[in-house]
Amino acid sequence: MSHPTAIGPASVPNGLWHAWRAERHRSLTSPTGNLALVETRWLPEGEHSDGQKEGEGQPDTVTVTALQRTDIVTGEPENGLRFWDADSPAIRHFDRVDVFPYDPAWVVHATYTPVPGARRIAFEHLRDNGGTRDLVVPGDITLTVDGHEYTLSAFDDDGTLLLVFGDPTNGATTYGAGRFLFVQRTQDDDRVLLDFNRAFVPPCGFSDQYNCPMPPRQNRFHLPVEAGEKLPVFRGGFLAQH
Repeated sequence: MSHPTAIGPASVPNGLWHAWRAERHRSLTSPTGNLALVETRWLPEGEHSDGQKEGEGQPDTVTVTALQRTDIVTGEPENGLRFWDADSPAIRHFDRVDVFPYDPAWVVHATYTPVPGARRIAFEHLRDNGGTRDLVVPGDITLTVDGHEYTLSAFDDDGTLLLVFGDPTNGATTYGAGRFLFVQRTQDDDRVLLDFNRAFVPPCGFSDQYNCPMPPRQNRFHLPVEAGEKLPVFRGGFLAQH
């Protein structure tokens, strides 16, 4: 299989990658981790969420938090509640997330070109039945992989660039709707680092209560990205609800 060309030494050695994997496991199984989300409840128009009130009378293992999004039809704010259970069936049956072996060739430098203004790009989301939501993409990420030049769109996730990408492994050895990757800034404003060894299964791969963005066409690679996480593995025949 062809690999992208890594420019310079890998910035994340194998040992730190193993530490990242351990932290991922801790985060996924935490009381409000991806595996703990058992319900997302959207409220009728005009109602406001009160996580503390809704949490009264719940089991000690349950945490309730409030969230908000934009209604895809009306464009108005939509309020909701999320219910997290530290003793959820998914947590109790979870074993691990399978990964590809660490490969320094998949630590790739790219050019970052900021775009003035708040440019928004439509991203289709997994549970919106083909609808799209506009997300802020503050710049273009340009790189060459296996002789093909790509201009990727990473959106602003609370101040961090988050790349949603797809490749031919999706639906076979990796999560079908694509994977996520946090883009690492460098000392040069016009350079970023893409360490695909840290590509991860999106939250919707662990609970069907999430509504994850899917890769736009420009974020789909023509060759298999055999790096990063593959799929979650559960014990006792438990199947994740995707």
